[in-house]
Amino acid sequence: MKIIPDIAQAQAEIQALRRDVHAHPELCYEEFRTSDLVAEKLAEWHIPLIRGLGKTGVVGIIKKGSGARAIGLRADMDALPMQEMNAFPHASRHAGKMHACGHDGHTAILLGAARHLALHAQFDGTVYVIFQPAEEGGGGAKAMIDDGLFEQCPMDAIYGLHNWPGLPAGKFAVTPGALMASANEFEVLIRGKGGHAAQPHKSVDSVMAAVQLVQSWQTIVARNLNPNDAAVLSVTQIHAGTANNVIPDEARLHGTVRTFSVAVLDVIERRMRELAEHTAAGFGAEVEFNFYRRYPPVINHARETAFAVQVMREMAGAELVDANTEPSMAGEDFAFFLQHTPGCYIFLGNGSGEHRDGGHGLGPCNLHNGSYDFNDQLLPIGASYWVHLVVAFLPPAAQ
Repeated sequence: MKIIPDIAQAQAEIQALRRDVHAHPELCYEEFRTSDLVAEKLAEWHIPLIRGLGKTGVVGIIKKGSGARAIGLRADMDALPMQEMNAFPHASRHAGKMHACGHDGHTAILLGAARHLALHAQFDGTVYVIFQPAEEGGGGAKAMIDDGLFEQCPMDAIYGLHNWPGLPAGKFAVTPGALMASANEFEVLIRGKGGHAAQPHKSVDSVMAAVQLVQSWQTIVARNLNPNDAAVLSVTQIHAGTANNVIPDEARLHGTVRTFSVAVLDVIERRMRELAEHTAAGFGAEVEFNFYRRYPPVINHARETAFAVQVMREMAGAELVDANTEPSMAGEDFAFFLQHTPGCYIFLGNGSGEHRDGGHGLGPCNLHNGSYDFNDQLLPIGASYWVHLVVAFLPPAAQ
């Protein structure tokens, strides 16, 4: 593993930053303290910056030489609205907020890389270090794009990474094409006619219509899609009724749909709507169907992915690089960046939780779990990867 010595020597400083961010989690578009900390460190390293893209976003601009090419490196900064179960010293100090997805680690990794790139690395061109808000459902990537990120910071390619629990610590994983799924939500309101539970013939039962609809939806993936097309349709909430002897007027359904392609998503949304309308009509009920396309799928570009794989292999060795990893049905708004600019998103193994300090929760070290913690062993690995990627992408001019 080719860890850059200067980055290894700075691990204590970068780890302290990571744990400080972890202890002070901020939700989407509320990352004021975090963005101030990022801006303060970039200024300390004499890195010019842009603030305010996507409300709380920060972009550092590191330029050396006279080269016209540019590369973007992205980290997300926001936390999740959930309670941390850990009790070690750097646990969340804000009830109901937690860095349970490792964005604190991603931010620290990029800060470590920015420090070395500004103070020591030799390259020819421009590096944009992009600290993005609101990945957790807020669409911060799109907000930064809408605020002019790519107009103010034109780049030839953009790269991102995410820690991945369960993958051995320090192992890289990526695949060209679809790496993560589109993330979509739906909500359905079924209106029937309430009545006494002992006189169902005098009502239009919204609960029965909801139950029938949920069962019917499960045939979409099994019978309307090509078996080679992966998709998930999960109903995660059913709300109806207030008493055990009352048939309620209304029933509400909520859930998520995940796909690796827009074409498959089109089929699912159309069939969900058709089944909702016809099922409700069959029960004599009315229906309101709403479908929200939140994040598109993360589609890695082939050339940029091959380039990243080459850098990873040269840095870590082929045995620590899975270049054809299994895609995940989780969603990521880095997808918006990839729709605009060629690039690649990778996973970096976070291990299985053995790294956690004493006082951690008793649950698994999984993403979005109250017992999760980022593995600080990854800080010099991730930062070194960013630097190796930059130097390979923007090689120094010949002397």
